[in-house]
Amino acid sequence: MKRIEVVAGIICTEAPESSGTKYFATQRGYGDYKDFWEFPGGKMEPGETPQQALARELREELAVDVNVGEFVCTVEYDYPAFHLTMHCFYCTIVGGKAPELLEHEAAKWLSAAELRSVNWLPADVEVVDAIEKTT
Repeated sequence: MKRIEVVAGIICTEAPESSGTKYFATQRGYGDYKDFWEFPGGKMEPGETPQQALARELREELAVDVNVGEFVCTVEYDYPAFHLTMHCFYCTIVGGKAPELLEHEAAKWLSAAELRSVNWLPADVEVVDAIEKTT
């Protein structure tokens, strides 16, 4: 089975343990999982650390600079066509610039109570589980 290793950013408005924290979710506009929601990110390039890859991917997808913070979890998930390894980190946006959707069709800021209000990609459901355990 094909293996894909990616990184995902759980972009927060403030510290994850804060009750007022909002989390940034993006909606896919393409592929087999079009219209499903995910935490933004992408593939690691050779020689990149997960943190470097995540900062680059979020700059490419959302035109924002981020501070990559605390590691949250690594998800191992078998999709029908490939095995996914996804390393997830909390992030905060630097410089106050709002994310621009360069690759996604929609986005939402969700409170912890709203995290289950969107149709997440299967692997991202495990990330939501991990967030809920730490908040």
